[in-house]
Amino acid sequence: MAGESSTRRPLFGGAISTAFPARFQDVSNIREVPDHQEVFVDPAREESLIFELLDLKGEVEDGGSALWFLRDVANEQDAGDNLVVEHSGTVELAGLRSGEAPAVAGTAIGKLAVSKGRQGREAQNIVRLYLANIRLKNAATDLVITAYEPLLINPLSESAQAVAAGPAVPAEQAGCLPMSEVFRLAVMNFDVHDWNLFNGSG
Repeated sequence: MAGESSTRRPLFGGAISTAFPARFQDVSNIREVPDHQEVFVDPAREESLIFELLDLKGEVEDGGSALWFLRDVANEQDAGDNLVVEHSGTVELAGLRSGEAPAVAGTAIGKLAVSKGRQGREAQNIVRLYLANIRLKNAATDLVITAYEPLLINPLSESAQAVAAGPAVPAEQAGCLPMSEVFRLAVMNFDVHDWNLFNGSG
């Protein structure tokens, strides 16, 4: 296991917190991010971690919610036709309670080809997308956590300017926690400190 440690990070003004490595920088320091999102990136590895508060999708069944959101993200990025679902399941978040019971997060992992920014299909990179959906029903909120791990960088992609084109350098080789572990930490350490956050969200 790499020697990289994770640190507790405040989200949404400290109303929420979770843990992930310090190498992930807050994108809002560089550009504007919508109020319902928190976005963190590691520019050296083109990896990103996004936390998003959405109105609860009541019509989506709990067991399939993570897969539903995974497909939704793929469609938004014009990658719906090349999404390969690798895994889906649920994990119990012992530290986060939704009423009496521990909150449950649905998880899904997929592989897809996506373009960066406004680039076209000829510049698509292959990425693995990790997604968790924590259903905060008492707050009428779907919290979606997505983590992007590049697998193959297209030479035509803007990403190739930041990291070399070709297969991504494995995390362990770079002395970093693998994205699967970064994602697991971010989901398992998720905690809500101020439920008032949700009264005005959406």
